Amino acid sequence: MTADLSQIVKAYDVRGVVPDQWDEALAELFGAAFVQVTGADAIVVGHDMRPSSPGLSGAFARGAAARGADVTLIGLCSTDQLYFASGKFDLPGAMFTASHNPAQYNGIKMCRAGAAPVGQDTGLADIRALVESWSEQGAPEPAAERGTVTERDTLTDYAAHLLSLVDLSSMRPLKVVVDAGNGMGGHTVPTVFEPLPVTLVPMYFELDGTFPNHEANPLDPANIVDLQARVLSEGADLGIAFDGDADRCFVVDERGQGISPSAITALVAARELAKHPGGTVIHNLITSWSVPEVVRENGGVPVRTRVGHSFIKQEMARTGAIFGGEHSAHYYFRDFWNADTGMLAALHVLVALGGQDGTLSELVAQYDRYAGSGEINSTVDDQSARTAAVKAAYASRKDVTIDELDGLTVSTEDWWFNLRPSNTEPLLRLNVEARDEQTMAKMRDEALGLIRGA
Repeated sequence: MTADLSQIVKAYDVRGVVPDQWDEALAELFGAAFVQVTGADAIVVGHDMRPSSPGLSGAFARGAAARGADVTLIGLCSTDQLYFASGKFDLPGAMFTASHNPAQYNGIKMCRAGAAPVGQDTGLADIRALVESWSEQGAPEPAAERGTVTERDTLTDYAAHLLSLVDLSSMRPLKVVVDAGNGMGGHTVPTVFEPLPVTLVPMYFELDGTFPNHEANPLDPANIVDLQARVLSEGADLGIAFDGDADRCFVVDERGQGISPSAITALVAARELAKHPGGTVIHNLITSWSVPEVVRENGGVPVRTRVGHSFIKQEMARTGAIFGGEHSAHYYFRDFWNADTGMLAALHVLVALGGQDGTLSELVAQYDRYAGSGEINSTVDDQSARTAAVKAAYASRKDVTIDELDGLTVSTEDWWFNLRPSNTEPLLRLNVEARDEQTMAKMRDEALGLIRGA
């Protein structure tokens, strides 16, 4: 097929509807292009539970092997399990998943050896250019010597590596409900949790890429309703929800209340700083004020960055940071090749809770200090014009600081908000935080009025 790659090659990955926007023939060209751009003589490939994933990943492997690269297929895996394989074997990797997108979508997350990200500026644009050329003119000539394709299971080694990074010795028994959303958490959780002193209550562990129960996106409150109810009915100590490719986790306390990913970032940062005193911690600019505060209180150095995993990973590498967190529930660890793993974050929460006698809500209270709005999307005709109008409304105020590291951030001593344009939709995304609920609500409504022209 001659594809419109502008529709499927995003900033950090490939993603689109199968077979309308891309298919196995195109996946084969992506495999060949990936090998050419990375210069790899061996790669590792994994896939999620979507109906189209085995065929697409197999085609990618054929394309890579035709260019002379040896391919290790690790089969069904979570995205962070693919990053583990890339790091452990020091090989470039490709993961076939569309994360939390609906069933008809699929995609490719690619990385260089050691789980280093491949984005627009780090190879993805070059891969796209080759695939476009080949889709019009025909596939390139095969290499003189075709690569091999072999299979290898990495789940046990992945679990062992994660468990080596937390101390289980003083952990008390816990009851935990896990909602895998019919995604890859249903594959990884049983093996990772097996040595833990936990009673596991599984929800939607059956691998089903049609997502029959709810979308595998735990950041949407509608998708954790079942988990919240089950935590209460089971009298569990906590609940954990994973997204479709299980690289993000969302946590619910014993009262069935969702815990802010910023509070989880602060909790894990404190634990990582206990292991690595004086370390640097990366946080994006829409995480809570509490994150840099907790980092400083624990002797660490906070570094603020733009939203997006490529920016986080770049800063992790540049600064030698020990940990990074995003308000989207992505958590990055130096001990995991600077890659994101929701599973390791979940283990930190379990061990932190199990290492003391209080409840999870009591434990995280020290990390959840301010009132936040969550992300609020507004559809606008002109993103730039509406952002400029908001900036103009605050530019003359003496108590206000404005920065444009990523979108527009307006802050005072008592509140801040960030307004960012979506890269793919005519939306502006607003996040507001304040020292109390009343101030947050006032600033949220004031900002929304300016954004929406009310």
